[in-house]
Amino acid sequence: MNARHVGRRTLLFTGWLVSGAVVYAGADGPRRNFVSCPIVRDTASVPCWLAEYEGELYYLTIQSDVTSPVTPPWLGHRVLVEGTVSGEPRICGGIVLKPVHLSVMPEPDASCNVLLPAEERYNLTFEPPRPPGPSKGRLAFDPGPPAAAARPAPEAGPRTFALQFDFDNAIVFRHAQQLQQIHEFALRSKATRIEITAYRAASLLSNDTLFTEREDVGRRRAEQVASLLKDAGLTNLTYDVQWRDAARPDGVNDAALRRADVTVR
Repeated sequence: MNARHVGRRTLLFTGWLVSGAVVYAGADGPRRNFVSCPIVRDTASVPCWLAEYEGELYYLTIQSDVTSPVTPPWLGHRVLVEGTVSGEPRICGGIVLKPVHLSVMPEPDASCNVLLPAEERYNLTFEPPRPPGPSKGRLAFDPGPPAAAARPAPEAGPRTFALQFDFDNAIVFRHAQQLQQIHEFALRSKATRIEITAYRAASLLSNDTLFTEREDVGRRRAEQVASLLKDAGLTNLTYDVQWRDAARPDGVNDAALRRADVTVR
């Protein structure tokens, strides 16, 4: 089993670029926000990812590719876990966090290398998202076949798109479809101006630590979004590119603060 995620942390834009001292209650259960080494547990069907915090084991997700709603972490890197404790039965021995947001830390950490052997009591009762081996399905940055319905008429008025990011990261594979939507809307609406405001944010951990992104991450997000749109052909527009710090985190909605708002006028 190769549990290490291998891949670039940059976007191939479609068609163009080929618990703690403090517990925060979420909508369904208490929050668990922490940074830890991910753990891989092998099973007879598909590996699962876990993380330990305050002596307890938490289930994160199964091993999958970039089409998964929750992208698995990597061995050799710590992961920021932001999730809500659900009432579901344990999976792979871990308390289920759902919903959960995972952000792989860019810095390598050689101590994050734990692989647990398969045990019959932890065999998963559901099927993996696809068979082992190279994916034969569409990639995350492939928008899929066009819809049968005719294209809508040209739209008027401004529209804002919100791109959300992993901690300390900018554009990744899952943003491709949103960027294509921005591109198509700009063409349909005959836009003349694109305003981009990207934010640097922080996460309030369950031990009341404020985990803050790097100072330059807002600028990198804003400039990368603008660059990708220009590279996609949106060059005859005026760009207003800004970056700033987000509001103070509350331990519940912190992942949503890591974003870039793109307004097409």
